[in-house]
Amino acid sequence: MIETELMRIGVSLPDTLLNKFDEIVEKRGYSSRSEGMRDAIRSYIYHYEWINDVKGYRIGTIAVIYDNKRKDLANVLTNIQHNYSHLIRSSVHVYLDRENCFELIFLNGKGEDIAELTESIIALKGVKFSKLTTISLNK
Repeated sequence: MIETELMRIGVSLPDTLLNKFDEIVEKRGYSSRSEGMRDAIRSYIYHYEWINDVKGYRIGTIAVIYDNKRKDLANVLTNIQHNYSHLIRSSVHVYLDRENCFELIFLNGKGEDIAELTESIIALKGVKFSKLTTISLNK
């Protein structure tokens, strides 16, 4: 990816998120917050492209941490999982604390469907973390 012209954007973030980001920028030795943002955006783009390249028969997991205080988020996650029940073999739900739940979803099936399921979870408001891990068994 060739970067040419710099564009200015405005981003609104909660104080806690920005403070944590600034700590990381400093620890990693970036010359500026902007350089850290560019690196984070590159990583986000790479991850998005990787998910959309998951093809063929796969087994894997989706790890999700979400805000338990968001009304109906658990129900929405459950409904999404029901829509992809042909992929899901099992799931484990763990209450981390009053605000956070962790869910680990075990699955196998068509990679394109797994990527679609993952994207539908990542897009939900209140999902704080989501990570797809897959392998191919060359089936």
